Amino acid sequence: MSSPVSSPASEPSRKPPRPQAVLTVLETQWLSPHLVRVVAGGPGFADLQDCDATDKYAKLLFAKPELGLVPPYDLAALKDELPAGDRPVKRTYTIRWLDAASRRLAIDFVVHGDAGIAGPWAAAAAPGDALVLMGPSGKWSPDQDADWHLFAGDDSALPAIAAGIEALHPAAVGHAYLEVDGAAEILALEAPAGLELHWLLRDGQAAGTTTLLADAVAAGPWPAGRVDAFVHGERGAMKALRDVLFKEKGLARSQVSLSGYWAYGREEDTFQAEKREPIGQILD
Repeated sequence: MSSPVSSPASEPSRKPPRPQAVLTVLETQWLSPHLVRVVAGGPGFADLQDCDATDKYAKLLFAKPELGLVPPYDLAALKDELPAGDRPVKRTYTIRWLDAASRRLAIDFVVHGDAGIAGPWAAAAAPGDALVLMGPSGKWSPDQDADWHLFAGDDSALPAIAAGIEALHPAAVGHAYLEVDGAAEILALEAPAGLELHWLLRDGQAAGTTTLLADAVAAGPWPAGRVDAFVHGERGAMKALRDVLFKEKGLARSQVSLSGYWAYGREEDTFQAEKREPIGQILD
């Protein structure tokens, strides 16, 4: 007896791959000793899938130059053709700003020497280089009806926090705790007059090894009323802040966007696998 033939209706549906936009680097700008902005645009801008969220983020694709792969990449085919170490890798980055009228966007990259993939690429990027991305996506925008706003994050979260701060109403009030390497990393952010910026300096301590953020939020001012919190950065610091916000301050999950962007001592691929263990309201 022959085996039954599966009909198309009985086969599991496969989610189509997200379209890739192949942009062209237009310019780069060093904002601080460890933060470089890459501005990109070009005809590929039309292939972006924009969203209304303030925390827009995209999956960037990086291929080894020596392999000569031409974007957009057929990721399914390359999975069969290349060993894992030679396939394009994905890295998640915040869109610092997106201007549909001029068909340009900017992404800020933290650079610490040759560590990682995206940072060294951004440090060496030049006009004419390709920037391949999927998205952007996003879920969070500031609650403009909140009584006050709380932001907390390290260098990796600066672009998202800056975008969130710029999206606030001019009359908004609150506190932003921003952890960076040192004074040279302090940025001039466009914030409402009622939002106080607290720059927390590591002063030689490695990123991901301090308790600066949790300590500052726990000991800092806590205005009356309902707070809207955006708290992102290194995973260990986010776990500590989760305890401060939910256990000590008694916030509801709906008031907090909290996520680990990276984990000290782990490569991003390993970290992404670890993110199945929740640390709060994960919105990315």
